[in-house]
Amino acid sequence: MSKPEKTDAGRKRPPPVKVLSGQLRAAGNRSSADDSGEGFVLGLGRGRSLRASLVWMQGTVMEVRLDRDAALLMDETGTFTVRGVNNIPRGKPCLSQGKYVMVMGVIQAVSPEPVICAVKMADLSELGALHRRMWKLEVEDLQRVLA
Repeated sequence: MSKPEKTDAGRKRPPPVKVLSGQLRAAGNRSSADDSGEGFVLGLGRGRSLRASLVWMQGTVMEVRLDRDAALLMDETGTFTVRGVNNIPRGKPCLSQGKYVMVMGVIQAVSPEPVICAVKMADLSELGALHRRMWKLEVEDLQRVLA
């Protein structure tokens, strides 16, 4: 697994958690002054939960709004908004309607629609059908390991 990255405050941030938009939509509120630190609580079922602030998501580009520095994506569980798309190095080629992309970013909001601020984007369209079929399994597998 990758090493946690250091934040500007010297704390270590855990690696991104693979999630579906539906999981973010159902997530608990941002933590406060508890012992777990920052993030949102994702309910994984069977009494398991996972705290996340940095996420890895995949979906199809539905709409691009460069004037708003945002894009609307959709995965198999719903839509989510990605902000900060104008600041992503090599991210603009990904921003065409219908492309299947991965986005790594920081959770900004979970309700009524998930919003993440992009850190990285990549076009997965070349093998999009395979990535789409495997994505839910990848999410479940990683969450099982982390929870």
